[in-house]
Amino acid sequence: MDHDPPKITFPCEYPIKVLGRAVEAFEPTVITIFRQRAPGFSEKRVVVKPSRNGTFRSITVTIEAQSESQLRLIHEDLMGTGLVSMVI
Repeated sequence: MDHDPPKITFPCEYPIKVLGRAVEAFEPTVITIFRQRAPGFSEKRVVVKPSRNGTFRSITVTIEAQSESQLRLIHEDLMGTGLVSMVI
């Protein structure tokens, strides 16, 4: 029995959580990528949380995702910064 992942119907509201070290460049770098890759991006849809001991930070951004390729490009850009540990 094949279990394909559920198909996403685009466009849709899509939350993306980005985890990385709490360095000064982390948040502005992540925000810049979303500005470039997500038309209509709004900083009102951004939630930033520090880890308990402040070493890491998570940024959750909800965008209106347009396509699988858009999500793939955002993921590649984020991971390519060297500042991002994980994208969920």
